[in-house]
Amino acid sequence: MHDIKAIRDNPDAFDAALKRRGREPQSAQLLAIDEQRRKAILDSETALARRNSASKEIGEAKKNKDNARADALMAEVAELKAKLPDMEQAAKGYEDELKTLLAQIPNLPLAEVPDGADEHGNKLLREVGNKRSYAFKPKEHVELGEALKFMDFETAAKLSGARFVVLKKGLARLERAIGQFMLDLHTGDKHGYVEVNPPLLVRDEAMFGTAQLPKFKDDQFAAGSLEAEGQGYWLIPTAEVPLTNLVRESIVDEKELPMRLTALTPCFRAEAGAAGRDTRGMIRQHQFTKVELVSITTPEQSKAEHDRMLSCAEEVLKQLGLHYRVMTLCTGDMGFASQKTYDIEVWMPGQGENGMYREISSCSVCGDFQARRMDARSRGPDGKPRFVHTLNGSGTAVGRALIAVMETYQQADGSIAVPDVLQPYMGGLKVISKDN
Repeated sequence: MHDIKAIRDNPDAFDAALKRRGREPQSAQLLAIDEQRRKAILDSETALARRNSASKEIGEAKKNKDNARADALMAEVAELKAKLPDMEQAAKGYEDELKTLLAQIPNLPLAEVPDGADEHGNKLLREVGNKRSYAFKPKEHVELGEALKFMDFETAAKLSGARFVVLKKGLARLERAIGQFMLDLHTGDKHGYVEVNPPLLVRDEAMFGTAQLPKFKDDQFAAGSLEAEGQGYWLIPTAEVPLTNLVRESIVDEKELPMRLTALTPCFRAEAGAAGRDTRGMIRQHQFTKVELVSITTPEQSKAEHDRMLSCAEEVLKQLGLHYRVMTLCTGDMGFASQKTYDIEVWMPGQGENGMYREISSCSVCGDFQARRMDARSRGPDGKPRFVHTLNGSGTAVGRALIAVMETYQQADGSIAVPDVLQPYMGGLKVISKDN
């Protein structure tokens, strides 16, 4: 959410930043509504103040036996009392209209974010590791998993429809091992994230706070409501939602910041805007598992925290021995709530004709954009509250890490070698084959 005062102070800068995101100027419309809102509030407050003062004057008029003045004042008070609800409603109407418009405007990009209309404008930051060479043509994870009979899309479709999978035996255990490895890595002394087991169902307010609502409603799974509470619920699209909202409507002591949180959860996405994209295999599922990283920081810490979060996510791929690259997303490709985003793209040798990079993590700094929607603030040494900065990143997507491991570590006979770092989580198993 944007600060209307900041827009009022510098409307040209606001419109220029929106233009970088491919949006039309909006400051004039916002400020016109804001002017009406402020006038309506002033009119309402003036009328209320006049009603209160007139009420006091009635007593004085009666005390002085000035009945004519007392009658006139009582008539004025009655008229103001009748008008006030409409005046207050008008002010609220402008307030709601302004909030609705502001809620649909994306965050503004930082100055260093590259300009661009789509993914073609993204910039390579670095590549890490080397692509593996094979004495055979690498297979895609679907072919590998189905040949092992441990990856079943057909049965999943009978159960739930398209974009679901049933994993069995060695692959089910490998996915679990990857998630546990990531959690242990991020909660260790070096990374220092606090593990959280959050709810998977959240209310409208939580989804609004992290900006999934209202703009991306069609990409979410609504979970119905509890009749007794009259409250709608949503399945979380990512643990970013409950983790970030842990500080909603609160003021935290800045001594507690940065607050670093992580969770391994199922995630659910309707992917309404992704029809026809990556429908084969496990690349884009309605249900998937992900380790999420969230940081709550001060404005002064957020830039350094963003780079730190990226390095934590990268460490996962380094220890798994996977080749990857880091991209800085351009203004036209980064997420709605982001000021700046790094994507980590892992190399999958079985994808396409000659292999392909696939996003496995996005690390974003959001500034105070989400904090304003959540009313999440901190209090520093001067005692004054201010909005925190929030960051989120995948640390990483477990399903995509699974298929990256499958494709990278595949053997000529169709078996899958288990990376060294995962073997303790697999009971010492070194190779996944049809026998295990």
